[in-house]
Amino acid sequence: MYASQVDGGAASLFSGGGFMPSQATQTPDTGFFKSRGGVQAVLPLTVKQISEAYHSNDDKSNFVVDGVEASNVRLLGLVVNKAERVTDVSFSLDDGTGRVDINRWVNETSDSNEMAIIQNGMYVSVSGSLKGFQGKKHVVAFCVRPVTDFNHITLHFLECIHVHLDNIRVKANVAVGTAPPVRNDVKGYQMPTANQFPMHSGSSGSNNVLKLVLDVFQEPASLAREHGLHVDEIIHRLGLPVAKIKEAIEYHVDIGNIYSTVDENHYKSACNG
Repeated sequence: MYASQVDGGAASLFSGGGFMPSQATQTPDTGFFKSRGGVQAVLPLTVKQISEAYHSNDDKSNFVVDGVEASNVRLLGLVVNKAERVTDVSFSLDDGTGRVDINRWVNETSDSNEMAIIQNGMYVSVSGSLKGFQGKKHVVAFCVRPVTDFNHITLHFLECIHVHLDNIRVKANVAVGTAPPVRNDVKGYQMPTANQFPMHSGSSGSNNVLKLVLDVFQEPASLAREHGLHVDEIIHRLGLPVAKIKEAIEYHVDIGNIYSTVDENHYKSACNG
């Protein structure tokens, strides 16, 4: 899959535009939730899967992959043809299965700082919304992070395989009238079952939401952002109901874990404030 990089030796992956020691150590976005009750999933996908995605009903509907809505996706690959403009940064992502265009809007200084370290030939993890325009798919990113551990590349593709097999197995079970098998947690990734999803598990579920929201604010990349995170970004990242996320944010503000910055929609962790 990465023959052109492997031929050059493993050392070449960690030099030049690849993995620089000066890059802050960041763990790629992890975890995915299946769509339940209208909650959008964040799916780890390959570019090939995106190229085969289709609209569920009409041109204005969300894309579907393996029978699951793929509104928010996570990709990992090499940066190619990076172009910087005043309002946005664009590049192509090559993951060995194909290429897809990525666009990252630059609305504030923290966005510019995030994209300044992204260079051609670097492996990055991209989380964003899958869009289509004039028959061509692209991703509007809300998070672009350099990959600093080569193992995360292998892990991402294992995730893609796991999610693909899990989704098509569920469809097959439904088709023959049997219940989906009970799934245990995959190491490092939460796999919700009917009684496991945080929004339907009483007080324990509320505590889960509080922890999930606070964890996002306390990530190194979030702490480094001058104005903190926008509420919409938390919603996109976690894929949970808006009301629940706002309740969690209000709770953390009340007890002093986070605070508002430039406006009522931007918040930052108090641990570095």
